[in-house]
Order: sequence, then structure tokens, then C-alpha cells
Amino acid sequence: MPHDFFFYFFAALAGLLMGFSKTGIPGVSTPAVAIMAAAFSHNAEASVGAMLPVLLTCDVFAVTYYRRHAQWNWLVGLLPYAVLGMIPGYLVLYFFEGNQLRPILGILIISLFCLELARRKFAWNKIPQRAGFVIVLGILTGFSTMVGNAAGPVMALYLIACGLDKEQFIGTSAWFFFILNLTKVVPFWSQGMLTPEILGTSTWVACVAVCGALLGIYLLPKIPQRIFDRLVIALTGIAGLWLLIPS
Repeated sequence: MPHDFFFYFFAALAGLLMGFSKTGIPGVSTPAVAIMAAAFSHNAEASVGAMLPVLLTCDVFAVTYYRRHAQWNWLVGLLPYAVLGMIPGYLVLYFFEGNQLRPILGILIISLFCLELARRKFAWNKIPQRAGFVIVLGILTGFSTMVGNAAGPVMALYLIACGLDKEQFIGTSAWFFFILNLTKVVPFWSQGMLTPEILGTSTWVACVAVCGALLGIYLLPKIPQRIFDRLVIALTGIAGLWLLIPS
């Protein structure tokens, strides 16, 4: 594992952005994943594994601070399909690296981004209640979180479509990803993606991520709801385009 300046810089920046995405603006999570991959350019699987303890640390902060805002009625129907989607994601890890699936995830996210724009333009307000929409979003979220920690944009579009305010958005997302990320520990360990060396790196990156989480807690109340919604949608579209760029 490298220990040069660029490794520490990129890993720390990824941790800071990930912490901020969990309690502030969710859309910055995708660049955080990409930056962590740049830090671990020698080993793509290690970057995904190293991010998991960081994510769990940030999830704990978000759950603790926004737990009362979680909307469980939107989570109960989604979680089973997300877990279902993690199964093919786990199997895919045997044959592919997460970076090899970036274009597929990018196309799917851009498709959902376009659907959200159409939903807003034509007032298709009943889409989030449709069983097919929940099933597809759930499976896609589970699959993308397993293969590349890239489920943030998918979940963001789902919660925006549900019409949640920013605190409800963060609280609901926090519980959802905390549960999903906990279920990834054993599969990642069995795949060799969580080793003592990787966990050592994750520990100090998580400390940086805490600073990002505290910054998000401070800034979120200052962001108007309309600006928050527009930022989430715009950053989701950018995330989809980002994933189309070869790593």
C-alpha cells in the first residue's frame, strides 16, 4: 500500500467529502468515492473496502443527529429490495472490479435523473408510490452500494421524488445506509477487501470524515430547501456523467 503525499491527500479529501455528504449535501459522495479510488489506484477493491469503515463512522454521526427526522414509511418498502440487490452485487465482485461497472452505473443514474426531471415537468407525483418504482430503485441501490459504494445518487433521487424536506432526507438516508453498510462488513471481509492494513488506513480517514460530518451539521440549516433540492438533483446528474468517464 502506498504512503506518499498524494495517497494521504486524496484519502483525506475523500473522507472529508464523504463526511459532509452524510450530514450536508448528499451529492458530493460520488466524487468522494472516485477520489478514494484515485488514492488506491493500485488496488480498486481496496478503495471500496477502505471506504466502508469511513461510511459507517459517518452513518453513526448522521443517525445520531438526525434520527428523529427519519421517515420509516419510505424505508420499510425499499430495504428488502435493496438487500435483494446486494446479492448479485456480491456475486459480481467475484468476476469484476467495481471500476469496470462504472459506465453501467452511470447510465442507470442518468436514466433515473432524466426520469426525475420528467416527473417534475409533467407532475407525475404518484411515481414514488408505484411498486415497480420502489422495486427497481431498491434493487439498483443494493447492487450499486455493493459493487462500488455508489448508491448515494440512486437513493438521493428516490428521496427527492418522495418529497422529503432536507432534515427528513438526511435522517432517512442515514438509517438506510447505516443498515446496508453494516450488512456489507462480512461479505467485504470474506472477499479480502477488509484487512488489518486497510482498516488502519480507514481509521485515520474516518477521523477526517468526522470533521466533514460536523461541517455538514453546521451548514445544512443555512441551506434553503429549494436550493437543497436543486443541488441534490444537479449533483446526481453530474455523478452519473462522472461514472461514465473511464477511471
